[in-house]
Amino acid sequence: MSGPNGDPNISTDDDVIVEPSTLLDQINSCLDDLEERNDSLNDQLHELLESNWQAWQEFRVQLSTATPPGEDQQSPDKDSPASEGRRG
Repeated sequence: MSGPNGDPNISTDDDVIVEPSTLLDQINSCLDDLEERNDSLNDQLHELLESNWQAWQEFRVQLSTATPPGEDQQSPDKDSPASEGRRG
């Protein structure tokens, strides 16, 4: 079979030639799918970021209201053995 100008080296078989509009439709479909996936991932990342931000804020509140180690113990009485070395 010859090409449109009679060139025997160009095939015009339907299996070999792909309609440009069909190819563009497939590319457009793939790009739409990628855009949807990107939007979904973006939404999931924003949710994760918000969740982590809230957890961090809660952690900061707990940290700021927590008593530092060593301060949760009552200070010794003036008559206790631990305070005898400081008297006098």
